[in-house]
Amino acid sequence: MNVILWIIAGVLAVAFGGAGAMKLAKSRAELEPDMAWVASATDSQVKGVGLVELLGAIGLILPAVTGIAPILVPLAATGLVLVMIGAVITHVRLGDPIAQAVPAIVLGALSLVVAIGRFGPEAF
Repeated sequence: MNVILWIIAGVLAVAFGGAGAMKLAKSRAELEPDMAWVASATDSQVKGVGLVELLGAIGLILPAVTGIAPILVPLAATGLVLVMIGAVITHVRLGDPIAQAVPAIVLGALSLVVAIGRFGPEAF
């Protein structure tokens, strides 16, 4: 189970790291064609979401690898679950098709698996 949690955490770190870095590096206008929600958000909100995603990605891997404060791994995963719940709510409020919310649902579910696994039977 430990190996599976590491694989899931690695996949999540790549996904959230990439998404967060993109939100930090690109302007709202550049993001809007692919992410309709940014039209109803401020620049600061978009950058804030990007920063939280990037920090969450780092928090999934770095504490466990270094052995410094490994409790941060399930906390980061829990935070990412909350971010993805917010993403799903945003998609619903904007009236997006369910297909646009599926990535957030999947990433949130995988984050939940890591949080439960690292808080419980496979804690560091």
